[in-house]
Amino acid sequence: MQLVVARIGRAHGIKGEVTVEVRTDEPELRLGPGAVLATDPAATGPLTIETGRVHSGRLLLRFEGVRDRTGAEALRNTLLIAEIDPEELPEDPDEYYDHQLMDLDVVTADGTEIGRITEISHLPSQDLFIVERPDGSEVMIPFVEEIVTEIDLEEQRAVIDPPPGLVDDRAEIASMRDEAASEGKA
Repeated sequence: MQLVVARIGRAHGIKGEVTVEVRTDEPELRLGPGAVLATDPAATGPLTIETGRVHSGRLLLRFEGVRDRTGAEALRNTLLIAEIDPEELPEDPDEYYDHQLMDLDVVTADGTEIGRITEISHLPSQDLFIVERPDGSEVMIPFVEEIVTEIDLEEQRAVIDPPPGLVDDRAEIASMRDEAASEGKA
């Protein structure tokens, strides 16, 4: 099974290094020297990591055969893809690979069916579950501890505790509530 582990950014310096947007919680395992990674677009790879280092909080990689800025710039926006065993699990028990979460049923704590996870969107601030509802509509659920309270892989479900308005139309708007309260007292 293939897992996107990084996206190559811009060139750094003149010796072929590139910045990398890491998309794995295990960069030391997936992006270490000697790692051979498939690429998207496929014609760019495979790429073998020669060296890696952190500079000003960013991971910089150099690939075998890429020795100058021009070669590094040609790799920009390439996705790096690692081949992993589908049975392999992340080291941390509270972490999941995307393939483990796909197609999980999403339910509330009281058992109300919300839908099924069809996509996981990785944003800079947080990840989102894209959930297809039984009526065919979609709802986005932030994958944060306060909302996604349990992932049960054996039961193939994600339990959520959504705030008002996230999965239904019962959001309470504070100004309307305050307005109704003042009208009732007048």
